[in-house]
Amino acid sequence: MIYQTQGTCSQQIDIEGRDGRITALQFYGGCHGNLQGIARLVIGMPYDEVIARLEGIRCGGKPTSCPDQLAQAVRLLKQQDEQRS
Repeated sequence: MIYQTQGTCSQQIDIEGRDGRITALQFYGGCHGNLQGIARLVIGMPYDEVIARLEGIRCGGKPTSCPDQLAQAVRLLKQQDEQRS
């Protein structure tokens, strides 16, 4: 799934999942090293855990952040998976 971020330095998140877990993740734009680290940490993690850990994180004075946008993308991926079932 391709997710267009809003309000962050990264512009896009490519994310894949199966059986309720993240299987692949790549950010485009943003702080490459940090986002690569986040991707490695969440691959294999259950959707709900990613959402619980990352949702609501803010960057500076912004109302969102790259981790928060990832949580939104995972929430959408989870909804799509549930609709297919």
